[in-house]
Amino acid sequence: MASLLCCGPKLAACGIVLSIWGVIMLALLGIFFNIHSAVLIEDVPFTEEDFKDESPERIYRLYEQVSYNCFIAAAIYLVLGGFSFCQIRMNKRKEYLVR
Repeated sequence: MASLLCCGPKLAACGIVLSIWGVIMLALLGIFFNIHSAVLIEDVPFTEEDFKDESPERIYRLYEQVSYNCFIAAAIYLVLGGFSFCQIRMNKRKEYLVR
């Protein structure tokens, strides 16, 4: 029977730590982009034409698009963290198997 175990225990633990950090950081960035934080204006992909309108709606839409991208990336990190957790569980189960 084929085993789904593809990571060692140390790599899986490292994956969990990086996933936790990635979810926290990207969720916070998503929140700050969603509230249109002025500090993050350098990270918004705007052009000169976006500033020609008198209303800031185009810039706000760009902020929200970057916010959605951050939330999607946080969800991907969450899935990879779940995968790393499953790998740790499989490694622990492998330790208890009798050969």
